[in-house]
Amino acid sequence: MMPLGSPHLHLKSVDSTNDRARALAISGAPHGTLVSADHQSQGRGRQGRDWIAPPGSSVLISLLLRDPPPLLPLIAAVAVAEICGPAARIKWPNDILLASDGRPEAKVAGILCEARPQEAWAVVGVGLNAALDLSQLPSELQARSATLGLRSEQRAALIDQLIESLQAKLALSSDEIVAFWNERDALLGERIGWVTGGSQKSGTAAGIGHGGSLLVRLEDGSELELNAGEVHLAATD
Repeated sequence: MMPLGSPHLHLKSVDSTNDRARALAISGAPHGTLVSADHQSQGRGRQGRDWIAPPGSSVLISLLLRDPPPLLPLIAAVAVAEICGPAARIKWPNDILLASDGRPEAKVAGILCEARPQEAWAVVGVGLNAALDLSQLPSELQARSATLGLRSEQRAALIDQLIESLQAKLALSSDEIVAFWNERDALLGERIGWVTGGSQKSGTAAGIGHGGSLLVRLEDGSELELNAGEVHLAATD
């Protein structure tokens, strides 16, 4: 397997590492190309949500993969959770949760995978609160955010660890990836709600399927699969 992380373009500031990596992919950049930044002015997560991080506080990377595997979002989540430590858990479809600084479990990292299947490439974007001072965030985000509590200068070593973890996880089988996920599944056994087609439904999270869907057990004992692009998780009563 070709190594990841080279060539590596590091920027002091960029609108979005994912946007820059996508542009590089379109222009023919090789598999494994890495874009990192100290700050993003237009960082975003899934469903267009903003990713807010003061300069120097987070690991902000995007990695170009050519001929990506089908379970890439799961692989990325497992790799990120691993470097966040044994207490880190994964909330489907793309959040990494961690209890830090005596606070309840909250989001420490987010993953955004963007693919162009017809051209056989994908970009994996990761935003990880490595050295974030939670007091720097808007008050409404502080309770929903966590940090690894590192120093800003430790971010480069953390990027190396993340690339190494991704490289190792890409070599695993689908069954192995699902098993790793299940060990850290934050939703397993939890009552969840979701919105689809304008109506809200509820059930109990029952793990993930081998295609990356969320399995949900309904009141009648039957199971259905939720796909990340089709539903929005919502709070239950």
